[in-house]
Amino acid sequence: MITTVRRLRGLHIALLAAGTVAACQLPSSQQPVQASNRSVTYKYRTDQELLTASQNATTYCGQYQTAPRAATITNNADGSKTAVFECVRTGTTVAAPMPVNPNLSYTYRTDQELVQASQTASAY
Repeated sequence: MITTVRRLRGLHIALLAAGTVAACQLPSSQQPVQASNRSVTYKYRTDQELLTASQNATTYCGQYQTAPRAATITNNADGSKTAVFECVRTGTTVAAPMPVNPNLSYTYRTDQELVQASQTASAY
């Protein structure tokens, strides 16, 4: 009987110690659940204006050592379009935009594909 009481007392002390340690721990640091990238928005009407917007987005994002990614392209009621470029980190250093070679031809069906083709061509 005495052995059982000692075991229970030992268990009670161990549980009290564990509870005290758990109660004294500092709360863990907060981790963000959502983060937003810097972004820049341009309004345009023609393919050339979209390419200019893409080059401007490259310059804008470059100041943050990031590269532009066309996030959304939407149609506006006045017939223009709006392109939102998000500045995203890349694994490589972002180079200054190179001029587009007018002798190369690219096939595209959407404004998004045009931006991608332009950015790919600029990388070379």
